[in-house]
Amino acid sequence: MALWMLVALADLAILAAAAGVLVTISVLVALAVLAGGFVAARPLLTRRATPVAAESVIRRRA
Repeated sequence: MALWMLVALADLAILAAAAGVLVTISVLVALAVLAGGFVAARPLLTRRATPVAAESVIRRRA
């Protein structure tokens, strides 16, 4: 498994060298922006139960 990961990394290095520095940096920036968008959207997509107002929880004695 580790050997195949090393081969994949070498393949990525060869592709990056063939494509050029500008293309490689732009792809990395695009991936970072996409990952940041997912991280920022995750709290918005998870729904929490609405908190109950404290006044309705506390009962007054008669």
